[in-house]
Amino acid sequence: MRVPSADAAYENGRFRMSRAWTARLLLCAGLLGLAAGSAKAEEIFVSNERDNTVSVIDGTSLDVVRTFPVGRRPRGLTFSRDGRTLYVCASDSDAVQVIDPETGALRHNLPSGEDPEQFALAPDDRTLFIANEENATTTVVDAQTRKVLAQIDVGIEPEGMAVSPDGKTAVTTSETTNMVHWIDVPTLSATDATPVGQRPRAAAFSADGRMLWASSEIGGTVAVIDTASRKVVETIEFAVKGIAADRLQPVGITLTRDGRFAFVALGPSDRVAVIDAKTYKVLNYILVGRRVWQLAMTPDESRLFTTNGVSGDVTVIDVATQRPIRSVKVGRFPWGVAVRPAVGTPERAAGAAP
Repeated sequence: MRVPSADAAYENGRFRMSRAWTARLLLCAGLLGLAAGSAKAEEIFVSNERDNTVSVIDGTSLDVVRTFPVGRRPRGLTFSRDGRTLYVCASDSDAVQVIDPETGALRHNLPSGEDPEQFALAPDDRTLFIANEENATTTVVDAQTRKVLAQIDVGIEPEGMAVSPDGKTAVTTSETTNMVHWIDVPTLSATDATPVGQRPRAAAFSADGRMLWASSEIGGTVAVIDTASRKVVETIEFAVKGIAADRLQPVGITLTRDGRFAFVALGPSDRVAVIDAKTYKVLNYILVGRRVWQLAMTPDESRLFTTNGVSGDVTVIDVATQRPIRSVKVGRFPWGVAVRPAVGTPERAAGAAP
């Protein structure tokens, strides 16, 4: 019988480890334990409008693990591609705040224009397009140099922002003008506008960039726009038994990468609509918390998180079953939500957008 090392002996049909050998095994186990403990699950960041804070939900336990202060009336949230920088629209502070997501510490503010509501980070990971509700402009900022690149006139009360997957086109929705405004990114100039329903709030490009979805809160519809022609090809309406039509107010939109589904937050109806993104048929309505605003999906698209303003919580939805599985209490009037991928995942390692 072979002895595995000089630190072990074979005795009575089995190995007897010496103290030195046992210590080495315990050390290895301890190091492995430390490595496992240092790995972090994905985290869900939620802006709380009334508290001027951001709550962080652990993606494994689904518990709030920390809360930190930010500027006044925080709304939109987004991450840099490596997940190491958090951007927050502090609307009443007239600033986009750049924050360390590990500590919640403010690094600096970016010039944002008046009343930044929502923004979109371009695929270059440095150009921010910011909707300024008060002065009817889209402000474009280089997040690395902290310089304003342009202020582009758009419609009255701009709100939603999106940038195409190829980074060539940005859009702003204007709530009072009821339009989607198209911005040519290379020239940073407005080039076109598409009329949509009343009070458009959010916009989202399909993963292939061929379609743009825009929600109209008061109009109660979602417009699907062909990005080549910039024409509306479908207008989606909603109906829930027992819910008045004026409570079906579409706001946040999330699309799956494979182009199969769209999820739309329907405001005071307390529902999220599930839509077949190819046929544009509404497949389901998921009951969530009160006054659902925005949506964010995990990188593997297994779970969807909704911010529910009036009930002050986040609903966690299992995407496969289209059922809510947990309600997580956060701060007062949660509005924005963004998912930070787990440390060590391909999304973080490759710098993919969360």
